[in-house]
Amino acid sequence: MTPQPTEPATAPGPLILLGIETSCDETAAAVVRRWPDGACEVLSSVISSQIAAHAPYGGVVPEIAARAHVESIDAIIAEAMGEAALAFGALDGVAATAGPGLVGGVMVGLSAGKAIALALGKPLIAVNHLEGHAVSARLGARIDYPFLLLLVSGGHCQLLDVEGVGRCRRLGSTMDDAAGEAFDKIAKSMGLPYPGGPALERLAEGGDAARFVLPRALVGREGCDFSFSGLKTAAARLAEGVTEEADRRDLAAAVQAAICRQLAERSGRAMAVYLGVHAGGDRRFVVAGGVAANAAVRGTLEALAAGQGFSFTAPPLAYCTDNAAMIALAGAERLAQGLSDGLDAPARPRWPLDAAAALANPTHIPGRKGAKA
Repeated sequence: MTPQPTEPATAPGPLILLGIETSCDETAAAVVRRWPDGACEVLSSVISSQIAAHAPYGGVVPEIAARAHVESIDAIIAEAMGEAALAFGALDGVAATAGPGLVGGVMVGLSAGKAIALALGKPLIAVNHLEGHAVSARLGARIDYPFLLLLVSGGHCQLLDVEGVGRCRRLGSTMDDAAGEAFDKIAKSMGLPYPGGPALERLAEGGDAARFVLPRALVGREGCDFSFSGLKTAAARLAEGVTEEADRRDLAAAVQAAICRQLAERSGRAMAVYLGVHAGGDRRFVVAGGVAANAAVRGTLEALAAGQGFSFTAPPLAYCTDNAAMIALAGAERLAQGLSDGLDAPARPRWPLDAAAALANPTHIPGRKGAKA
């Protein structure tokens, strides 16, 4: 997919975009106003969760997710426009997630975005879901480029040097499971309800994190990559013999501490790499994605940033998990630079932010399971 050039948005007025997000199990739509100076205002943000539909299966079922998106997308978009108190004609463009994600769901939201853009004669911006997370912290604070980004969610775990719109350099990525996936699968092995990550965080409160010894991944290995599969296996085996509630609390606390430790270790390494490139510049550390809503993770990474002289920013809790406001903002950032996409923009199950790094050092080998980015 090649971005189509449009006239750069140099007018003194703001850009108003509708954003649509359907990459996993949330059907979301939002309207965002972006001012020429980069400030933004969320006029509406509507999210329809599918937790109840997927809970009996202990995880997201792609076919069920896609069908739920089809059933609710029109109403969610209408609700977002209603909350923004705007007619469709007031929009300057439409931004929709085009990947990565569950491709059936991506197709639903992208098709809706194409239809609205075609009907209005407005630009379509096919947004990389990861770029949406990358700019999500800018929904709640003024953050200039460049910055170091830790993107940590159920499907993604990456460290990126974000130099500007469409300019991300991958410093590290998960070699197997993402941190959020580890949270969810370990929670499931402990018999906790779906979604497992928040349930494990609640169980860990008051637990003794030192009670259980869990493996440390990639010890002695250089670089900023992550690996959580060994931790997941070890915790699942321990869970089989843990029945007392106090013991379960201790195991949950140990798991949470182990994930926090690895995130901090790799982020600390990435900070050193980042400073080697941006020596003398402002030190900005941004954490985004659903796992950024975990209080222990936030606290650990905030302490790391303070110790390394970096500012710490995370999105407001409402914009940590998948949402359409971040997609609308990412679209507005691109449209402001005169970038849009044709109606032939494809839905992509995989779409790396740093294509060069993905080709040189792929985290996913065709024919095998791996991180979806």
